[in-house]
Amino acid sequence: MRRSFVFAAVVAGLGFAASAASADTYRFMTGPQGGAWVPLAGSLKAMWEKALPGASVQTSPGAGIANVLGIHQGKAEVGFGNSISTVDGMQGAEPFKEKTTNVCQMASLYPQYFKVVVLADAGINSIADLKGKSVAIQTRGNTAEVATQHILKAFGMDYSALGKANFIPSYTDAVSMMKDGHAQAFTLGTTSPASSIMDLASARDMKILPYSDDTVAKMRQINPGYAKISIPANTYPKQTQAVQVVGYAAHLIVSCKLPDDRVYAMTKTMHANFKDLTLINKAMEVTTPKMMAEDIGVPMHPGAARYYKEIGAL
Repeated sequence: MRRSFVFAAVVAGLGFAASAASADTYRFMTGPQGGAWVPLAGSLKAMWEKALPGASVQTSPGAGIANVLGIHQGKAEVGFGNSISTVDGMQGAEPFKEKTTNVCQMASLYPQYFKVVVLADAGINSIADLKGKSVAIQTRGNTAEVATQHILKAFGMDYSALGKANFIPSYTDAVSMMKDGHAQAFTLGTTSPASSIMDLASARDMKILPYSDDTVAKMRQINPGYAKISIPANTYPKQTQAVQVVGYAAHLIVSCKLPDDRVYAMTKTMHANFKDLTLINKAMEVTTPKMMAEDIGVPMHPGAARYYKEIGAL
């Protein structure tokens, strides 16, 4: 099972399959406000509704774990996912209570960075220093919330070691807590640079905690889907050195029950208009069709596989 965090450019300009026109409604679970998934979903909604006459895409907030469950349980047809959580779902590993057998891969998109952001004046220089501090954490059902449990576990801690664990539904609200000083740290898994962190940096001096090789190894013992990844120097204000963290792949997942021709058309449309997505998330500027079709341990939907084979990516 491979996971790649290196991507290259996609060529657009493909036509659409007229046979895929549908009057169906596609329920699309996205992510928390302030993250990259909400605007990306808006762009996908626009392109799919334009290319597939009669199709309607309804977006709603979501998160990595919740989206996998939503699709598996038939509450949504499309969603964003994170490779570590989606694979856990396939295997029925915690926090999933059963194997998520109705979830198929459409496309891998870009690397996600799991970051612990702290106020510069909070006296927090390592994960161990989070003890007794107020931390803004994503709500249950978010991959970053599970990753927060993992990073604390790597240091022999859990939420009870914190001064206060604040489960916040959006990055925007978490940043507001940081700005007001009601939280000294903020955990999130998103692209880099992240608009929410830029927002925080515009108001407060902050820094991102680095992970040692030992910490990365402990994280990988907990979930082998984590990979060592570096945030380049000067990605954020006053960040003069590269910061080593862990990452995983963000991808699009769909219900395995969706008809092949519809998923084929959705995949083809996305590829044809991929430049629109890169304008929202520059991390996707280096994504190639082969990387979109990468095997991450989640079964590829036959409709998506058909398109990737057609263009030589599989």
